[in-house]
This record gives sequence, C-alpha cells and structure tokens, in this order.
Amino acid sequence: MRRTMLFIPGNNPNMIVNGGLLGSDSLIFDLEDAVSPDEKDAARELVRNALATLDFGKCERIVRINSLDTPYWEEDLRSILPLKPDAVMPPKVSGAEYIQTLDQALTRLEAELGLPQGQTRILALLETALGVENAYAIAAASPRMMGLFLGAEDLTADLRCRRTKESGEILYARGRLVCAARAAGIEVYDTPFTDVRDLEGLEVDAAFAKGLGFSGKACISPAHIATVNRVFSPSQAEIDYARDVFAAIEEAKRQGKGAISLRGKMIDAPIVQRARLVLEAAAEIEGVDLHE
Repeated sequence: MRRTMLFIPGNNPNMIVNGGLLGSDSLIFDLEDAVSPDEKDAARELVRNALATLDFGKCERIVRINSLDTPYWEEDLRSILPLKPDAVMPPKVSGAEYIQTLDQALTRLEAELGLPQGQTRILALLETALGVENAYAIAAASPRMMGLFLGAEDLTADLRCRRTKESGEILYARGRLVCAARAAGIEVYDTPFTDVRDLEGLEVDAAFAKGLGFSGKACISPAHIATVNRVFSPSQAEIDYARDVFAAIEEAKRQGKGAISLRGKMIDAPIVQRARLVLEAAAEIEGVDLHE
C-alpha cells in the first residue's frame, strides 16, 4: 500500500541515509529535477550505492529517472536496474509510445543482466497537458504499469495558469487521471502539497484527493508524511462500519434473507466492495483481522 511517497533528492546523502526511518510507504530517489546536469553522474552513483548497501526496511524503492528526451536516462537504468528497484518513474510522459520505448529498454536490460523479465514496474509521471489527455493510453500501454502520478507544478506551467493552494486549476487533471487509472486497473497518486509549513492546508488537500479516488499522495517533506498517512488510512469508524457490513451479510445468510439492510440503508455490491477495500487496507497497515 502506498499512502505516502516521499521524494528524496538523489544528491542529498543525509536524506537518503535516513529515508527508511521517516515513515513513508515509498521512497522516490530523484535523479531528475532535483539534480543539476553537472551532478547527474554523482547522484546516480550515490543512489546506486544506497540501494546496494542501505536497509530501507519496508519502504518501497522507486527511482525517478531522467526524461527519455535527455542523454541521461539509459545510463540511469543501466546503473540502477542491477539493484532491483521496485519501480522506475519516468517523468513528462506524454503518450503510450513513451512507455513502450521505456518498456523495451527495460526488457533488453533485464535480459542482459539476467533479471526476471517484467520485474521492473513503471510509475508514470504525467505533468503536461498532452500527458493528461493521453492518460488512459499511457495507463494501458504496458503490463509493467503500476500507476499514474500527477505532477501539478510542471502541468500548471504547461497550462499557463497559476498554481494555487485551492487547486481548482488541476481539478480536471485529477479527475482524468483517476478515471484513466481505474479503467486500466492500476493505481493513481496525487501531486505533492508544496507548502511545507501549512499542515492544515495539507490535510484538506489530501482529504480532497482521497475523496476523488486517489490511492495516495506524494510528499516533498518528511513533515507531511504523518498527516498524509493518517488521511489515506481507514478511520476506526470506517473499519467498524465495514465489519458491520459483513456481519449483516452473515446474519442475513443465517436467516435465509436475500435483501440486506444496515442502519436503514440497503447493502448492495458497491457498499460490499468498499467495505472489503477498507478492511484490506486496515489489515495491510495495522494487521487488523479481517474476520474479527
């Protein structure tokens, strides 16, 4: 489960060393925007060595590589793939062809390195108007695709609009990515909230993203992790209700009833599915017994 995904600059050894202790479900080691051209080689080496020697615990390890229109991305892959990252994040994905080119490169390198074919997953970063419009084609472009990721800062620059805390300017993009990802059967992750000190605003923004259907949210600061983890975790009230749903189903079966109601509302398939997802998430996060 990826409630939180923390960006760590690939040229910041202090953050890299402490990454597994910060509470994020996933770590994104950034070789792209956070690293200037003259530091690309050093950052790549630092991340490679970190993946080889450091224990990040249960944290998922993702590497944001450089864009496929740069001279850096192939060396990024060649350096990090032997360390078996959980996924790579290509930036500025504009269409299915981009993902297919990356897929082919991963397949070729996995064969060269003796790695299982298809092992490396792809988390696509969509941060242009063209990428948003092609969201479903991107989501369905490869079996390696594990999720779509919205990058609002570059997107709003491409849209020629101002980035605001209220985020009305990215509402369409958020909805488009959620629909595309769910239609393709993959996950979808929201853009970071960039005001490090405004935890109240962060909570509002994260709750809104969760309400739209996002699976989790990226963070650019460790200070945001606890809030985002809490928002994207089932509340005790949600867990209790989900348990009541399945208890009502069992009671109806015992009584031989076809129609089931709980708290004055009929229990239909969507309610059962949501209850199941809540209990599965709770079990993954906290070890809650689904049959308790």
